[in-house]
Amino acid sequence: MSPRVFFYVQHLLGIGHLRRAATLARALAAGGFDVLVVSGGAPTPLDLGAGRDLGAARFYQLPPLRARDAGLRELVRLDGVPPDEAFRTARTAELVDLLRAQAPDILITEQFPFGRTQLRFELLPLIEAARALRRRPLIVSSIRDVLRRSVSAERVAETIEIFAAFDFVLIHGDPQLVGLDRSFAGWEHIKSRAVYTGYVSDADFATANSAAGKGEVVVSVGGGAVGLPLLKTAIAARPHSALADRPWRLLVGANMPAAALDAGAGFVVEPARNDFTTLLRNSTLSISQAGYNTVIETLCCADRAVLVPFGTERETEQSDRAQLLVERGMVASVPADALSPASLAAAVGRALAGPSIRSFPPCDVRGAPATVELLRARL
Repeated sequence: MSPRVFFYVQHLLGIGHLRRAATLARALAAGGFDVLVVSGGAPTPLDLGAGRDLGAARFYQLPPLRARDAGLRELVRLDGVPPDEAFRTARTAELVDLLRAQAPDILITEQFPFGRTQLRFELLPLIEAARALRRRPLIVSSIRDVLRRSVSAERVAETIEIFAAFDFVLIHGDPQLVGLDRSFAGWEHIKSRAVYTGYVSDADFATANSAAGKGEVVVSVGGGAVGLPLLKTAIAARPHSALADRPWRLLVGANMPAAALDAGAGFVVEPARNDFTTLLRNSTLSISQAGYNTVIETLCCADRAVLVPFGTERETEQSDRAQLLVERGMVASVPADALSPASLAAAVGRALAGPSIRSFPPCDVRGAPATVELLRARL
C-alpha cells in the first residue's frame, strides 16, 4: 500500500501557497505516495483533482475562507461575512473527521505553526487528533524561504511551543541564498529539526526555441490581486527610464482584467502567459513583485530585474526577500511605500548598471524531488 499524505493548505489572497502545495503534491504522487490535498481557501482553477495541476493527487475542498483584504488580518467567507462560531466548529469537525478517515502516514501543514495562525481554531485540534491516531503519522510543517518578520516575541514563543508537536519542518528555500535565521527569531530553537529542500517550482526552465519577449521589459504581478499600482506606475515610468525605446509587456494576472489599464503606444497588455519563463529569458529587464514563485523564476531565467515587493506593516515577507537579494547585488528594488514613476525609472537604471543575475551561481530549485526523497527516507 502506498504511504498516505494528508496535505493541508490555506491560501488567503493570492494563489502562491496553493500553487506550491500543488507542485509538491504532484511530485509526491508521482513518487509513489497517496496524496490528499485539503484546501481551505477559495476555489481556483488549481482545483482540478486528477488534472494537470495535481497530477495523481486527490483534492478536498473545505468550506472556504479568504482574507477580508490585503491586510490579511481578518478571515471572511466568500460572501464577505466573518465566520461565526458555528462555521468554525463545523469546519473543524469536517477537517478532523477527514483526517481520521484517511489515517495518513504523514500530515503536512503548509505554513503552520510559522504562519496561518488565524486558523488555530482548526489546526490545533487537527494536530491533537493526528497525535491521538492509533498509528501516529509524521507531523511536518512546510514553509517558504522567508517568514513574516513583524511577529512579536510572544508569537515566536508560541510558534516554538506548538512546533514541539512536529517532527520537523521543510524549508523550501536555498540557505546559500536566503537563510531562515534572517526572518525567524527563534531559529536556534528549531534548527535541529529544520531541513532545507531547495526552492519548489512548477515552472518550465527548459530553453525554448522562441523569440517571444526579445529585448522587452516584462512587467508582471503574479495573480494580480494587489498588482494594479505597480502596473500603472510602470506605464508612467517608461518615458523617464533608460529603456524608454523598448516595448514594455504588462502581464495583468488572472485576478485583474486587461481593460483595467490604459497603456497606449509602446506597451503590450495581456493576461499572464504559460511561456512566462521564456519571456523572462529573452527580455532585457523584468519588473515584478517579490512573491516566492516569481522570484524563483526571475533568478533562474532573467538577465536583470527590479523587484517592487508587496508589503504592509504586518506583511514583511516580500520586502525581506527583496532586500536580501539587493544585499547580494543580484537585483534592484523599490519599496512599495516609495513607489513612483521616478523611483521605478531610477531602479531600472540601477539594474542595468549592475551585474547580470546570470553571473551568480544558480539557486537550488530541486525542492519538489528533494521533498519526495526526504519524506520517503523519514518513513
